[in-house]
Amino acid sequence: MNEPMEKTLTLGFSPCPNDTFIFDALIHGKIDTEGLRFEAVLEDVETLNEWAFRDKLDITKLSFRALLDVLPGYRVLNAGSALGNGCGPLLIGRPDSPSDPAQIASAVIAIPGINTTANMLLSFAFPEAGNRVPMLFSEIEQAVLERKADLGLIIHESRFTYRQKGLVKIMDLGEYWEKQTGCPIPLGGIAIRRDLPHTLQQQVDRLIRQSVEYAFRRYPELAPFVRENAQEMEEDVMRQHIDLYVNDYTLDLGEKGRRAIYAMNAHLPGQAARRLQEANLFV
Repeated sequence: MNEPMEKTLTLGFSPCPNDTFIFDALIHGKIDTEGLRFEAVLEDVETLNEWAFRDKLDITKLSFRALLDVLPGYRVLNAGSALGNGCGPLLIGRPDSPSDPAQIASAVIAIPGINTTANMLLSFAFPEAGNRVPMLFSEIEQAVLERKADLGLIIHESRFTYRQKGLVKIMDLGEYWEKQTGCPIPLGGIAIRRDLPHTLQQQVDRLIRQSVEYAFRRYPELAPFVRENAQEMEEDVMRQHIDLYVNDYTLDLGEKGRRAIYAMNAHLPGQAARRLQEANLFV
């Protein structure tokens, strides 16, 4: 009798330590994947956002700010998200960079992508700041140092390295969001194609949670997959990254996490906000 064929799903996520920590067990067979195989595609989150607009991958990391644009193609899984407190993007600059609100409104600001949650949080704090230059997140610090931008909006490991390069914090945009809304900061989540069977969507959700649980049981051990994708990052920075972005919300968004995601989009025009509320958004 022939063995049943395994189903392969494409899975996109970033090479950052929090994502490789989450998905290592899933893609390397360290847990029982129940007949599913996952083809990992590692890219920066803005590339993944743009691919999601074209329904390119079966499962993908996605900025929560991009949800409205992918509603026809994707739903959000309960497991795998980056959401929490004290983990938002930072607006940074040189010691001589503009720092008061009027100056920031006209400053050239390097951002990690138009569709990122970081850019939405910049709009939330400084809606008049219109001179934004998208670039790869890892190039932002250097752009500010070389005066190609007045300010930079940093995410990921740059939160832990900007001071070493002589840069200073202008504002913690996540902290501002938390004070204004009372909600945790919804950065990014894992989305799955709507046209996949619902039972398969639920299965993937369950397996991602098991992959996170597997990683937590072995932490602070770092898997080779995490190390090799962190490039030249020091181990303490890898662990800071994981400690900041992987938490109980990564296991399950829960009601509080889902409310935060809706709150992020509440400032959109009324019709757009209603579309999100009515979209059967979560698996």
